[in-house]
Amino acid sequence: MPYVTVKMLEGRSEDQKRALVEKVTDAVSETTGAPKEKVTVFIEEMSKNHYAVAGVRASDK
Repeated sequence: MPYVTVKMLEGRSEDQKRALVEKVTDAVSETTGAPKEKVTVFIEEMSKNHYAVAGVRASDK
C-alpha cells in the first residue's frame, strides 16, 4: 500500500490539488502495480513565511 507525501507552498487552488492527487495516484499505480484504491496521497502545504531558500523567505520575495 503506497503512501505518497507531497510538500508544497500554499496557494494552489482546489482544482490544482485535485488534479495533482489524481495524477500522482495514476503514476504510482502504473509504476508499482498497486491498485489505485490502495494509493494514499498526503498534501502538506507550507506557509510561505515558513520556507526559505538562500536565506530569503518565500513570503519576502
